Amino acid sequence: MAAVAAATPIRVALVEDDVHFQHAVAHSVSLAPDMVLTHVVGTLAQGLSLLEGTAPDVLLVDLGLPDGSGIDLIQAAHSGWSECGIVVCTALGDEVHVIRSIEAGAAGYLLKDSAPEHILDEIRSLRAGGSPISPLIARKILSRFRDMMLPQPPAPQEAQPDLLSKREHEVLHHISRGFTAEEIAQALKVSHHTVLSYVRRIYGKLEVNSKVEAINEARHRGWLKR
Repeated sequence: MAAVAAATPIRVALVEDDVHFQHAVAHSVSLAPDMVLTHVVGTLAQGLSLLEGTAPDVLLVDLGLPDGSGIDLIQAAHSGWSECGIVVCTALGDEVHVIRSIEAGAAGYLLKDSAPEHILDEIRSLRAGGSPISPLIARKILSRFRDMMLPQPPAPQEAQPDLLSKREHEVLHHISRGFTAEEIAQALKVSHHTVLSYVRRIYGKLEVNSKVEAINEARHRGWLKR
């Protein structure tokens, strides 16, 4: 039984609209003693129709198909053919397509600048448990995750005008213009002690200890113009 399993060729299906690429892959597979090309189709609709039949071992999918995105086929094949290894073969190497393909269920991502013979080696790697990825794509993925791991700068503190009451804002604005407690009391028609009470509350809410600190914090929050 083990000898039969070892001699069983890898069944490969190709969904690709580029006729030249179809022929190149088909020719390379025909020369490989350990592979057989079961299907070659050129549209998304034809690729989806393959899901009604027996799953191949490996599905090679182009993303830019004439009637839709190969990502839709990847998602459907990943759901319907759970044992099938799906590999993208495309000229699209941007981060968006790479991430979307992997999220849809692709186990590998190869650019078409790879020689057909190299693609066959990657198919063997996939069957052996690997995840074939072109070096350029691997660098993009690593760069993305490295950026995700780096500490992010703190977000600018949003203005919180409701932190202070309307009267406390009035006192703060007077303080920023250099008015004394007595002058603020006269302007607001309140007692000197009431103004000092407002000031203490402002300090507490802003977590500061002086007029200068209060003014700087208010400017940082966007409440006061410089």
